[in-house]
Amino acid sequence: MTMNDLRDEPIFEGNDSHPALFHALAEPTRLALIQHLSTGEHRVRDLVEHMHLAQSTVSKHLSCLRDCGVVTVRIEGRSSWFSLADPGRLADLFGAADSLLAASGASLSLKNHHDHAELEDADL
Repeated sequence: MTMNDLRDEPIFEGNDSHPALFHALAEPTRLALIQHLSTGEHRVRDLVEHMHLAQSTVSKHLSCLRDCGVVTVRIEGRSSWFSLADPGRLADLFGAADSLLAASGASLSLKNHHDHAELEDADL
């Protein structure tokens, strides 16, 4: 069976949360935050130092991830501690993405994706 086999029923029942989740996971900075949070709980201050980004930028990305249910926050005094909401399922999701890419034979890179998108925009 190939990925292009026709199905009698849809692969999934789409809902409004799918676009928000995939939007959150499509940003390289947010993926880097997820990767760092996979090592454990971190304060915003620690994430700012690790990412070498402004606190407002890190907070904006964390807010997006929190709104999508990818991360949780724990307030302790004046510090906000962030952690992955469900590391096991997130690892399963990334594993499934790896399997899908391997099955399709696609060799993707962010640079190639942006170059291709720019060419398509120029054709319009």
